[in-house]
Amino acid sequence: MAQHILITGGAGFIGSHLADELLTHGMKVRVLDNLSPQVHGEAARRPAYLDPEVELVVGDVCDPEAVRAALRGVDAVYHLASAVGVGQSMYEIVHYTRVNNLGTAVLLEALIQQPVARLVVASSMSLYGEGLYRTADGQVRTVGERSLDQLRRGEWEWRDEQGQPLLPAPTPESKTPCLSSVYALSKLDQERLCLMTGRAYNIPTVALRFFNAYGPRQALSNPYTGVLAIFAARLLNNSAPTIFEDGHQQRDFVSVYDIARACSLALRVPQASGHVFNVGSGTALSVRDIAQRVAQVVNKPHLEPQITGKYRVGDIRHCYADITHARDVLGYQPQVTLDEGLLELAAWLEGQAAVDRVAQASAELSARGLAI
Repeated sequence: MAQHILITGGAGFIGSHLADELLTHGMKVRVLDNLSPQVHGEAARRPAYLDPEVELVVGDVCDPEAVRAALRGVDAVYHLASAVGVGQSMYEIVHYTRVNNLGTAVLLEALIQQPVARLVVASSMSLYGEGLYRTADGQVRTVGERSLDQLRRGEWEWRDEQGQPLLPAPTPESKTPCLSSVYALSKLDQERLCLMTGRAYNIPTVALRFFNAYGPRQALSNPYTGVLAIFAARLLNNSAPTIFEDGHQQRDFVSVYDIARACSLALRVPQASGHVFNVGSGTALSVRDIAQRVAQVVNKPHLEPQITGKYRVGDIRHCYADITHARDVLGYQPQVTLDEGLLELAAWLEGQAAVDRVAQASAELSARGLAI
């Protein structure tokens, strides 16, 4: 088994939890991270939550010298370094393409010269676009993107030819990608670049499509982070969570601890090589419901979510994971229930301060015509 592991982007939310998981298996962990101010604040210091046993190399994944140096003596790589966020990707196109696409290309060229026993790349559910649907009589349907006319009328749901609502269904890895944002495009590129290069140069490679991660250490002051952390930041500042559309859109919320376990399995299970896996809870929950549940656990149930009736370019209606493939091949099974995860998140939030930048981010999107 690989013993010395590099995690790109490893000082962040998911990467730091993955580092903890790997340390429990007796592995040596090195992290390459540029300590982005949007995630880590202007001070750009080593995060207090990063285990002292982790070797932190501060550097940019787009810098070939930094990447080559970080790879020395390494047996396996987790590629988590990424600019994250659908909305921001639609106007910071150069930044997202540089970090996600170029950064991956730089890493892969370095790996050709310094191959490893396994490469695991963090992909995203965003590349599916809309999830899979079924008609009332059980027929499977795929859909494209909702028209602007439909959205302006506030007709959020997909319907069949008879006008009956289509019902969200679990989305498997076999669903054809439908790319509705720069971020989604870049994540598909990361995934495909890693898999094709791994195949060409005999570097066993696994891609994990993360669904909506939540848990301690998420960057609360980043308005483009996960929706659960955004809601928490609003509530910590005594502001109601704001929700686009009608709040009944469904997502799959998965604990960061379950994601870390799935990452560990992707390294250790020989049969995982060459595969793509969904990593989610396998359960759908409405955004309105999750906002109310977060308000409950932080003792602010009076702050009811504000439903804006607006739409963001690049948003989809429903998507949640079919985790059958990960269960069958990796032995992955979510272990943290939503209730347990939210209680732990609430305990962690008690000691946190958050700058609420949601209004600023929303204004940015509206000014650019990206929020209707």
